[in-house]
Amino acid sequence: MKILKTIEEVQAIRKTITSSVGFVPTMGALHDGHISLIKKAREENEIVVVSIFVNPTQFLEGEDLDSYPRRDEADKKICELCKVDYLFMPDISTMYSKEEILIKAPNKSYMLEGLTRPGHFDGVLQVVLKLFGITQPNNAYFGKKDAQQLSLIMQMVKNLFLPINIVACDIIREKDGLAMSSRNVYLDEKQRKEALLLSQSLYTAASLISKGELNSILVKRRIEEVLKDLDIEYTAIVNREFDEIDTIELKNTIILIVVRFGNTRLLDNIWI
Repeated sequence: MKILKTIEEVQAIRKTITSSVGFVPTMGALHDGHISLIKKAREENEIVVVSIFVNPTQFLEGEDLDSYPRRDEADKKICELCKVDYLFMPDISTMYSKEEILIKAPNKSYMLEGLTRPGHFDGVLQVVLKLFGITQPNNAYFGKKDAQQLSLIMQMVKNLFLPINIVACDIIREKDGLAMSSRNVYLDEKQRKEALLLSQSLYTAASLISKGELNSILVKRRIEEVLKDLDIEYTAIVNREFDEIDTIELKNTIILIVVRFGNTRLLDNIWI
């Protein structure tokens, strides 16, 4: 595995590659969720590139940019064990200049995640577009846990005619059902136990739907009953285009929840 720090290094190597390139962009603090993306990229491509960059433009004032977990040495080892070919680890000055051409996310970026985090997805799309331009992958791998982010990235690729295949990968969970996240380390013992209610509420919803209940209001009500003792930021039932729907559409619905545990926000969802 070769570690690259500059854009020039990546571009020079990219010019020599004629086979397929799979790209996994991350913010580090790698866990089994990231590893599953890397393994899928390894299976489907001749060359695998992983990036680690904690992107400042997607953090709002007061969010956890400074305290976001950073484990560079452990991450390097994980990438090496996963047989990554190139690990791109730029610094902020490499990725951003004083004169930026800003990316504006569409109106749907201001619902759900974007409602309480206005401008968050502008920063996400900004850095992803930069990384795509640098690495020029054939395939790029993203987890379904950040479903709204995934939807917006797919829309950006479509709208800007980028020759990149976006591969959506299933959520990876702990044995007890908690969706893997770099932010799980912030939870204390009590919060960690309470966080299991997120996946339990989604499994309850899926069971209800499997029995024929397709009314979104009733399904949301059942989810919120399971989560009633927690600090719910939102629950939502949308189609794959992120339009809120009154009736659940099988094979075209995503149920999303966000719950706060102190200063820590945890997302989870299930695709129906």
